[in-house]
Amino acid sequence: MIGAALLSVSAEIAIPLLTKSVVDSAIKHVNRTLLVELGILAVAFGLFQVFLNFFRRWVQAGAVAGMEKSMREDLYAHLQRLDTGFHDAWQSGQLLSRATTDLSAIRRFGGFGVVFFITNIWTFLVVVVLLIRLNWWLGLITAAVFVPVFLLCMAFEKRYRVLSRRVQDEQGDLATYIEEAATGIRVLKALGRRREAEARHREQADHIFGTMLSMARLRGSFWSGLDLVPNVVIGLVLLLGALAVSRHELTTGGLVAFITLALLLVWPIEAMGYIIAGGQEAATAAQRVYEIFDMPPAVTNRPGVTEVRELVPAQATAGSQTRRGHGHLVFDEVTFTYPQAPSPVLRGISLDLAPGETVALVGATGSGKTTLLALVPRLADVTTGAIRLDGTDVRDLPLGVLRARLGCAFEDPTLFSASVRENVSYGMPDASEADVNAALAVAQADFVQDLPWGLDTRIGEQGMALSGGQRQRIALARAIIGRPHVLLLDDPLSALDVHTEAKVTRALGEVLTMSTALIVAHRPSTVLLADRVALLSEGVISAVGTHRELLDSQALYRDLMSAEPDRTAGARR
Repeated sequence: MIGAALLSVSAEIAIPLLTKSVVDSAIKHVNRTLLVELGILAVAFGLFQVFLNFFRRWVQAGAVAGMEKSMREDLYAHLQRLDTGFHDAWQSGQLLSRATTDLSAIRRFGGFGVVFFITNIWTFLVVVVLLIRLNWWLGLITAAVFVPVFLLCMAFEKRYRVLSRRVQDEQGDLATYIEEAATGIRVLKALGRRREAEARHREQADHIFGTMLSMARLRGSFWSGLDLVPNVVIGLVLLLGALAVSRHELTTGGLVAFITLALLLVWPIEAMGYIIAGGQEAATAAQRVYEIFDMPPAVTNRPGVTEVRELVPAQATAGSQTRRGHGHLVFDEVTFTYPQAPSPVLRGISLDLAPGETVALVGATGSGKTTLLALVPRLADVTTGAIRLDGTDVRDLPLGVLRARLGCAFEDPTLFSASVRENVSYGMPDASEADVNAALAVAQADFVQDLPWGLDTRIGEQGMALSGGQRQRIALARAIIGRPHVLLLDDPLSALDVHTEAKVTRALGEVLTMSTALIVAHRPSTVLLADRVALLSEGVISAVGTHRELLDSQALYRDLMSAEPDRTAGARR
């Protein structure tokens, strides 16, 4: 691409030299044969230049698009490797702007700025050398006029860099706010905060508008200064060139060639403003992208552990027994502290879940239940202690193997803008129609049959086309479809009504006989699914026992269960 661009520029520079020969030889000596030959040669150079420009643009289109594609793939892959703590700390709009706007700025400079920066430097050097060869003192004067351009470019670059970074950061903040407003549109409407939301959006947009105006004013003053330089050069060349011709230091053809070559410097000078502006935008964009690339993943495979994706465990039939020897989950003196947190969230957690056993995790809000579940699939790593699955520290298992053995469903389910079928089989892409239907049947998600296209109905971003209970049931089906060794369920029935919950509980009870399960529970009906209950209080397991034993011995447990008296009464019976 660059080679074609340099050859194209060289062909363009050669044409003024042919003009000199036409004027000084063919026209001056009335040599028609030479005139035709030089004319044909000039046309050939022009056609050659057209071909090279076409070839450059053709190659350039694929090169820069491929570069942007590779950068986007690498960035997305790195974001997937980063732990959930990173994503909790970063605004989604900032990540989105880096993955779209910033990569596009780098692509534009790679396709336009880099090529023209190199060709403009080549044009300037070659033209200045030719001007000096035509007339040394006039060539040096012409070259000296461009010295202020360099100083002007340096001053512009420093100021533009600051404004470019500012506007890119502000665009990321605005993208975050727009995304939040779009996903929270129901809350905005329900609370009547539309005007306030519009005012806040307008305020942020005004900030960006002001910064972009500052950039435009800076660019305008810089480019107008650059436009002045070529005009001064042409004026000097005409004045001093005529003087040189009158003193026989330059031929008439030489003056024509000199002026034509000097005109070739107009575009490189004018384009320098675009190149520097685009270069600074690309540089600050690259800086923002590298802020993500430079962030090391906190959760990785240990040295020597090879990443091998294990197949999801073979499904068990409805009446089969638990796979013996699989799903033995042990928490051994587990402590966890969030980065920059003053104290641990979990302290000395010890819990042994036998294969096929179901343990309910009960505790007040903020006691660390969800955090404990997140440590098993290594969404975060323990600070001290260890979690063992079938006798192996989960940190010694390849991440793909570990997570293939687990099934997870969270209280706030995340669904994707895809079909019901794709959402349910997300962790098991090879699942058959029967597998999907069986998982939906356990989750009592028969409502999907009433959707316009059944399993192939797209449910919208975040599943917003469904109710909270429907989203939760699809997420539950997704967790159990593979009959994993270990099920991690974070209050999976919280959004269900009483009758649906009873149906799901009965069906889920059969599934739990085939997997080891750790369930965060708030309702007595969910607790009754468990063989044992672990009471978590202020980051410590204060008691372990059956539901009846904890009701009799633990006042905190009784208080937690009495939050729903009707269901507690049913549980006691």
